[in-house]
Amino acid sequence: MSIFNLSNAIMGSGILGLAFAMSNTGIILFLILLLSIAILSAYSIHLLLKSAGVVGIRAYEQLGNRAFGAPGKMLAAIIITIHNIGAMSSYLFIVKSELPLCYSDNDSCVISVFCFVIVLIILPLAMMKQLGYLGYTSGFSLSCMVFFLISVIYKKFNIPCPLVDVNHNMTHTAHYHTATNGTDDFCKAKLFTTNSQTAYTIPILAFAFVCHPEVLPIYTELRDATKKRMQAVANISILAMFVMYLLTALFGYLTFYDAVESELLHTYSRVDPLDVLVLCVRLAVLVAVTLTVPVVLFPIRRALLQILFPAKPFNWLVHITIACCLIFVVNLLVIFVPSIRDIFGLIGATSAPSLIFILPGTFYVRIVPEDKEPFLSRPKIQAACFAALGFIFMIMSLSFIIIDWVTGESRSGGGH
Repeated sequence: MSIFNLSNAIMGSGILGLAFAMSNTGIILFLILLLSIAILSAYSIHLLLKSAGVVGIRAYEQLGNRAFGAPGKMLAAIIITIHNIGAMSSYLFIVKSELPLCYSDNDSCVISVFCFVIVLIILPLAMMKQLGYLGYTSGFSLSCMVFFLISVIYKKFNIPCPLVDVNHNMTHTAHYHTATNGTDDFCKAKLFTTNSQTAYTIPILAFAFVCHPEVLPIYTELRDATKKRMQAVANISILAMFVMYLLTALFGYLTFYDAVESELLHTYSRVDPLDVLVLCVRLAVLVAVTLTVPVVLFPIRRALLQILFPAKPFNWLVHITIACCLIFVVNLLVIFVPSIRDIFGLIGATSAPSLIFILPGTFYVRIVPEDKEPFLSRPKIQAACFAALGFIFMIMSLSFIIIDWVTGESRSGGGH
């Protein structure tokens, strides 16, 4: 159940943007970046678990308090809250955007069904007292995404290249104009490439592997919990998601090449909007991301409880009220944020480096006592460099994204 919950926390709507990321990096560069982020994510979880083991604390916010006092606790809580609200927003954005394709094009019907999903599915699951109770729904969510992966692989061998829309015309995107000039070049995979959209690749990948807010809550509920067992849970989850990410990106890219959009499902609709398999895949993804929302809500509520009611025992009224307020806020974000890639880029470039690199590294340096590991010992130097890498990564990612916005290059490409 712990592996299901952590895997579900890792794998969200970010998987839909990975084929687009590969089209802007090439297969080899994408593989290097994905493998690097996976290894670094496993190492950062090691730092978190080691810090938690030293002081006997299994709450991210309390580690911040132990490392830097009240400001550290507040900072950790704010970063977790912002990041997971961004994640919930992206999941519900997928739900809202897929409902017209799976159910109806009528706006009132879509809104009604969307509210039905929120009130009757997400909210009851979000009210569960413990995260472990969601293990079964997380397992079902993962099975839906396995079906999605199998379908992506199957479609690779059933969709011709270059693509033709339902009216038997070349599809009207800038990438397809290349196809008319040279089909052979268009239908050839690139091993290494860079362009203005490459700036979004690292943030998308980083966001796709973040599960750190959920690690310590899952660790708390793990049966016979030890650092070794929790690290094994993390390693298995990351490995499984690495394989799923790589196969989805690879076969999605090899199906559409440079014509792939920033949301893979939208690209399939250009081929045949009424394809039964594609509609089933859309429904499966809709179910999967819907069942992921309660999992990422738990760390936000825990962070808010640590800030607002640190010494108060469990209270059902507070527990339910926070869940309702969070879902209300996220729904507002879903309505007013026009592009899912904006969420991936901005949130991934700010909170993801903090959760993966900066906080685990600095916590480790500050919390592990000097009599166990001197400040200039190799593990602490590695942790400090790891945190510094996070700052560099954050500055570079934000700079690239801001430059891309200012120049306005290809902002309408890729389905936006």
